Amino acid sequence: MNETTQPDIRIQAPAIAPFALGRPGATTHHASAYRTAHDLLGRRAPREALEVLEPALEEEPTNRGLRSLRAWAYLMRAQLQKAHDELRQLVDEDPSDAWSRHALGRSLERQSKYDEALPHLRLAAAMTGDPEHEYDVLRVERLAGKVG
Repeated sequence: MNETTQPDIRIQAPAIAPFALGRPGATTHHASAYRTAHDLLGRRAPREALEVLEPALEEEPTNRGLRSLRAWAYLMRAQLQKAHDELRQLVDEDPSDAWSRHALGRSLERQSKYDEALPHLRLAAAMTGDPEHEYDVLRVERLAGKVG
């Protein structure tokens, strides 16, 4: 891979969200949709995951777990504006959500918006200490011309 090509998008799954599974008012349907969509995304089947997620989100549009999975599916399908919009809302609602912040940075990177991506990637790397997140920061810094 040379410096100008972007690597294949490999964002790890958001953690299984207990709030998505056992939230007061959440139905068994939502928990089932979450588990099924998570499994489908793990098998790289984003279209099928979206088919499972959309009906559940119609019933509970504020469910962060389901919305995180929808954002992941959008990223996998390269529906970058939809991913960006969903992730921006998730980060605005919970700035401490490291997964959403990192995914937002990656969606901006894939749109070649490196300067916008860097603050999100840097913060996610600092929040998690994940070496892969640190690598993402270095790669985007290089793409943005911030490092020689």
